[in-house]
Amino acid sequence: MNLDNIKFDEKGLVPAIVQDARSKSVLTLAYMNKESLEKTLETNETVFYSRSRQELWHKGETSGNTQQVTSIHYDCDQDALLVQVVPNGPACHKGDYSCFSEAITSEKVSLPENRYEILDQLQLILADRKATKPEGSYTSKLFQEGVDRIAKKIGEEAGEVIIAAKNNDPEELSLESADLLFHLLVLLTDRDVSLDKVLGVLEERHR
Repeated sequence: MNLDNIKFDEKGLVPAIVQDARSKSVLTLAYMNKESLEKTLETNETVFYSRSRQELWHKGETSGNTQQVTSIHYDCDQDALLVQVVPNGPACHKGDYSCFSEAITSEKVSLPENRYEILDQLQLILADRKATKPEGSYTSKLFQEGVDRIAKKIGEEAGEVIIAAKNNDPEELSLESADLLFHLLVLLTDRDVSLDKVLGVLEERHR
């Protein structure tokens, strides 16, 4: 990235939209100056400029909720940044996964039907569970137990899918396949691999 291309405002700042690279959820809106952007590129973790304290702040330096940067883009006007990250904990100082947890609208806008929308919703929920690890959550427990436990569950669910298929039971096969897909998404989230990356591999193979 050529920093000379970035148009900082009269105060030397540029807004930075921080997005979860896995779920694509917007986590926060912060600001960077040239120095914080340079440090972000150098450390591969987000470093912002606090307008209230008028100093640099390394996200997660005290809380441990760092954000590993996967990519940084600037917009067509070169005066805003999109920073994609893998969060290591909540983005919000209130302990929420995202700073954008409050809604103004009371009803969702009607969107075209998307039969695969559930996969996007699951990615968002799993990213939140990994970041916040709420008590009593089955998924949080899986993340805490680690990759070996998650991988074992995938093996168990794959075996049950095979049994359902051999039993020629469509209902059972549907249920067990759903369990397998869910635990695969858990594994991808745990290993910081987005479903988009997996789909990209399929698209490349198809071509």
